[in-house]
Amino acid sequence: MLSVFSAQAQKKELDSGIKYEINDIKVVGTQSFNEMTVIAFTGLKVGERIYIPGERLSEVTKKLWEQNLFSDIAIYVSAMDGDLVDLEIYIVELPKLNTITFEGKGMRKGVVKEIKKETDLKPGLKITKNLLTTTKNIIKNKYVEKGFYNTEVLISTTPEVDSTGTEIAKNMNIIVNKGKRVKVRPLEFEGNENLSDGKLRRSMKNTKRRNPVRLWKMSKFTEAGYEEDKASIIEKYKSNGYRDARIIKDSVFERNRKNIGINIEIEEGQKYYFGDIKFLGNSVYTDGQLRQTLGITKGEVYNGTLLKKRIEDNTDPEAFDLTNLYQNNGYLFSQINAVEVAVRQDTIDYEIRIREGKKAYFDHITVVGNTKTNDHVIYRELRTRPGQEYSKRDVVRTIRELSQLGFFDPEQISPNFKNVDPNNGTLDMEYSVVEKGSSQIELQGGYGGGGFVGTLGLSFNNFSLRNILNKEAYTPIPMGDGQKLALRAQASSFYQTYSISLTEPWLGGKRPVQLSTSFSHTVQYRYDFQNREADRDQRFLITGGSVGLAKRLTWPDDSFTFSNAVSFQHYNLKNYNTGLFTFGDGYSNNLAYTVGLSRNNVGNNPIYPKFGANFSLTAKMTLPYSAFNGVNYEALKDERDGLDAFILENVNSQGQIIDNEGAVIDARDRISEIDQERFKWLEYYKIKFSGEWYTKLYDDLVLKTGTEFGFLGAYNGDRGIVPFERFFVGGDGLGAYSLDGREVIQLRGYPNQSLSPQDGNTIFNKFSLEVRYPITLKQLASIYVLGFAEGGNSYDGFRDYNPFSIKRSAGAGLRIFMPAFGLLGIDFGYGFDPVLGGTEPNGWETHFIIGQQF
Repeated sequence: MLSVFSAQAQKKELDSGIKYEINDIKVVGTQSFNEMTVIAFTGLKVGERIYIPGERLSEVTKKLWEQNLFSDIAIYVSAMDGDLVDLEIYIVELPKLNTITFEGKGMRKGVVKEIKKETDLKPGLKITKNLLTTTKNIIKNKYVEKGFYNTEVLISTTPEVDSTGTEIAKNMNIIVNKGKRVKVRPLEFEGNENLSDGKLRRSMKNTKRRNPVRLWKMSKFTEAGYEEDKASIIEKYKSNGYRDARIIKDSVFERNRKNIGINIEIEEGQKYYFGDIKFLGNSVYTDGQLRQTLGITKGEVYNGTLLKKRIEDNTDPEAFDLTNLYQNNGYLFSQINAVEVAVRQDTIDYEIRIREGKKAYFDHITVVGNTKTNDHVIYRELRTRPGQEYSKRDVVRTIRELSQLGFFDPEQISPNFKNVDPNNGTLDMEYSVVEKGSSQIELQGGYGGGGFVGTLGLSFNNFSLRNILNKEAYTPIPMGDGQKLALRAQASSFYQTYSISLTEPWLGGKRPVQLSTSFSHTVQYRYDFQNREADRDQRFLITGGSVGLAKRLTWPDDSFTFSNAVSFQHYNLKNYNTGLFTFGDGYSNNLAYTVGLSRNNVGNNPIYPKFGANFSLTAKMTLPYSAFNGVNYEALKDERDGLDAFILENVNSQGQIIDNEGAVIDARDRISEIDQERFKWLEYYKIKFSGEWYTKLYDDLVLKTGTEFGFLGAYNGDRGIVPFERFFVGGDGLGAYSLDGREVIQLRGYPNQSLSPQDGNTIFNKFSLEVRYPITLKQLASIYVLGFAEGGNSYDGFRDYNPFSIKRSAGAGLRIFMPAFGLLGIDFGYGFDPVLGGTEPNGWETHFIIGQQF
C-alpha cells in the first residue's frame, strides 16, 4: 500500500501533474537494517524527479514488499518547498525466528529433525504468513500420507526481548495432534461377478479395511496407496483374462472422524484368451526358441501381466524373459514390443515385434569411488572387459560380487552406462562404489558351555600383506589388497583359545584361487557342570594349524567353489580323564584332509540377501591307518570288552571297588593303554551338509529356509569312533570354545550345548525357517526384524537317529549392522521341549551378539 500526504501545516496541495525533485530521504522503523540499506532496496536517489503520487513510488513499494522482510510499508511527504520534497519511508520489520519447539505425541528427536529438514525451519528466518501456512501444510500432509487424516497443527509465537525490553525475535512453538489413523470400513465393490470381494481386497496391498481378526496388518488409508491399489485391481483382472476391466466409479466418503468408507464400481468386460502369437524381426533366435522363452501358448487364458513380464520383467534383473535373452548375448540396443493385431470374439492375436539392432561391445571399463581399496582388487572381480560382448548377466553378476567383497555399501553400487553409441555398437561402463568399514573388532559375551564366555577378535577384511613393512601404509593398518587377517581370543573359566589366520583370495593375483592359513592353540580344563567348577589339575593342550586352497569353478556354473585343506592338531592330555579320554596322560594326533563343494549365488547385499541360495557339502577324512599299521584292533577290542566286563562285576554303580582292587586298577591301566593305541593317530571321516535359501515373499519381506546335517563315522568298527570332532547342539554358539574339532550347532531357545551329552554326539540335523523384514538398509545402518521357528537334535549313531525327533523352538529377534559398530543382534527364543535330562519345556532364552567395526 502507498500512503502519500503532506505533513506540513501549510495548505499546499500536491499536484499530480508536476514532477517533484527529491530533496531528502529518511527511513523510520528500522531495527536490524540500517537506513542506507533500505534506501538501496528502493532505488530512490536524492535529486531524482518523480510524480507524487505516481508509478515510480508504486514500483518502490512493490519492490520493498517482494523482499519478504517487512509487515508494513508506507511513504510520506514530510516536507515540501516548491517542487522540492522530503520523503519519509515508514517500515515495520518482520520478526526473526529465534527458537523452534515441538509438542505432541510422537514428536521424537528423529521426527522433529525430519520435519525441520522438510520445512527448512531454522533460526534467523523472517516469520511471514506464508511461512506459517507452508509449515502447517507440510507437517499436516506428512501425517496425512501416513493415514492420519485428522492431524491438527497449531503454531504460536511468543516475543523474545532483550535486556531493555525491546522485542528482538520470536520463539515458535508447534503443537502437533496427529490423532488416530483413519480406518477403512466398509470397503465394498459393485459389478464384480467373476472375481470375489475377497480376491479384490487381497490385491489391494496398501488399503486395508478394518478387521478385528487381522492383527498383522493395520487398517489404513492414504491417497497414494489407494491410487496404487486401484491399478492393482485392474492388473488382477488382466491376469485373469479380463483385458477390458475398468473402474467406472469410486467414492471415498467420511463416516465419522475415525472411519471412512470406500465404494468401487467395476465393469469387468468379457474374458479373453490368447490366440496366434507371431514373431517379427527376429534373425538371431528362431520362433521356437523365442516361443519357449515366452512360455505362452495359444488357447491360454489372457494374462496381460504375465505377457508383460515375459517380455521384460523389471522386478528381476535376472529374469528368464525375452529382453534378457537378447541383452545377455550382446544385443543392448534390442527393442521388443507386444502388439495386439486382432481381436476375434474372445480371442486376441499378438505380434511380438523385435528390433534386434547392432551387437554392443564394451569399450572402456572404469571404477570410481574407491578410496581405500586398490584398483586391482576391484578389477579382478569384474565380469566385464574392454572389447567383450555386452551381457546384462555379467553386469548384474559383477554388482553382486563387488557387494559380497564386504568393502562397499551394497545399496550404493551402481553400473553407469557412458558414451552409449548405437551406430558403432559400443559403450563405456563405469562402476560407482562407496567404501564402508570392512575391518572388525569382535566383542562377544554371554553364558554358554557352563559359564561366562568372552571373545575378543580383530578381523582386518581388506588387509595388505605386501605393505606390512611400509610405515606410511599404517592408517591404522595396511589396507586395500583384499586379504583377510584375523586374530581371535576366547576364554571362560575353563578354557582359553588363541588363533590367527590369513586368507589371500587371489593367489598369484591372476586367478580366483584362495589360499587360507591358520594357527591355533587351546588350553582346556576339566569342568564339572553340576558344581560349575573347573579342575585346573586336569587339562589338555591343543596346538595345530591348517593350509587350504579353494578354486572357483566354471562348471556346472561359476557360482560353484571347490575347496580342499590339510590340517593338523596335536592333543596333549595332562591327567584329563573322561568317559572318552581314558588315556588321561597321553596324546593324539589329528592329520586330516578336507574337501568341499559349495555354491553361493545369494543377492547383492550380504547383510540382507533377498534372493538366491548358499549350500556346501564337505568331507573331512584321515588316512585309514588301521589298514596298514599292522595293529590288530579286533583283538584289542575283544580284550577291552573283557576288561570292561570284569570292572563292571567288581565296581558298584557309584564307582566304588567292591572286590579285586588290584586287578581292577590293573584293568583300568590296561584300558588306558589300549585307548592310547587306538587314538594315537585319529582315524575317522566326517560328512557335513548345509543349505540356505532366500525367497522374496512380498516387497522386502524375505523368507530364509535352512537345513544342516552332520555325521561322524569310523573306517574300522573295531577301532571305534574317535573322542574328537563331535557335535554339540543348542544355544547361540558362544560355547564353541575348543579347537578339538567339535562342532557347536546353534539352536535358539536353549542354553549352549544343552541338547547333547558332555562328550557330544556323532550325528545331528537341524531345520530352520526365518522371516525377515528390513526397517532400513541404508549405509549408516542396516536394521531388520525377524521371526524364526527351528528344530534340531543330535544322536549317538544311526540306531538312535530319528529326523522327526527334534527339539523345537520359536521366537523373534532384531539385527542392526552399522559400519561403526558391526553387527548387533538379540534373539528371544522359546524352547518347546526339555533339555537333556530335563522334563519340562525349557522356556525363554535370550541370545545376543555384539560386534564393532571401524
